Amino acid sequence: MLRHIRVLPLAEESLGVRSMCTFVETADVRVLLDAGVSLGPSRFGFPPHPKEYEALGECRRKIAEAAERADVVTISHYHFDHHTPSYTDWCFNWSSEEAARQIYEGKLVLAKSYRDKVNPSQRRRGWVFARTGGKYAEKLEYVDGRVFEFSNTRIRFSEPVSHGPSDSQLGWLLMTTIEHENERVLFASDVQGPMGTLTVKTILEQNPDVVIIGGPPTYLAGLVRQDDIQKGLENLEKIVQSVPTTIIEHHFLRDENWHESWQIISTAASKAGHFVMTAANFLKSENMMFESQRKKLFETEPPSSEFEKWMKKPLEKRKLVEPPI
Repeated sequence: MLRHIRVLPLAEESLGVRSMCTFVETADVRVLLDAGVSLGPSRFGFPPHPKEYEALGECRRKIAEAAERADVVTISHYHFDHHTPSYTDWCFNWSSEEAARQIYEGKLVLAKSYRDKVNPSQRRRGWVFARTGGKYAEKLEYVDGRVFEFSNTRIRFSEPVSHGPSDSQLGWLLMTTIEHENERVLFASDVQGPMGTLTVKTILEQNPDVVIIGGPPTYLAGLVRQDDIQKGLENLEKIVQSVPTTIIEHHFLRDENWHESWQIISTAASKAGHFVMTAANFLKSENMMFESQRKKLFETEPPSSEFEKWMKKPLEKRKLVEPPI
């Protein structure tokens, strides 16, 4: 698909966790995009299954290894599945001060501003990051709408776009385009389709060869307006019809019935002679959407008594003790 840019998904919904962390490498620069990973606290009334914790630990290991090689680490927004906080939490984020330091120390960190186009919770998290994980960076830059050049590689950050629909309470985020030797990879994390008309316009104007994108949250039908979900699906169709390769991840794959909407998108891509896939497909691995299978996993693969005992501890204690998996 690409001759001059290497793309390596590290932590994704199709790899068993909440994340879109991706490593992108050119001859000039190595970029770690959105170095965070999490598990959904509750789904179908169940906490994360041991298989999810196994995937979480494995993804954390891959992110740490990639961080050792990276020159640049980006933060599209301040949700914990897109950056690593410095507090200890084995329960949902597998995070610690050591993990954050390992990722950000000595790096050029290119991050979404926490002062402009940001909701209150992300403003607070961005402020905290600047004083914790961000303090280890060689340099922390706020990059809304900016372009950086590394010899023959250009990294372009969009102006802030909505985290879903234009009136979303979840705030804004940055999309990232990495260009080298006339090849372009565009990374659009929580755009949820995208739902926004301006967002899809911005994506298509970049004329990317590969798009890595968070699809619409069809699993939240009833909580998210159906019109917004439908708009996200329609815009995703436009993207796969225009872009040679689209990797669809994140919210879209939390739906037990994700294949139903996927088939429509896949058909639209095929008619245009294009490819659409999950990150696991891209890696030639098996899809592991564990969160969407959580209820079934607890029924068919009940956890050990040690895990059950750990699960019954108060949340604050669970955060401080590694789960027995």
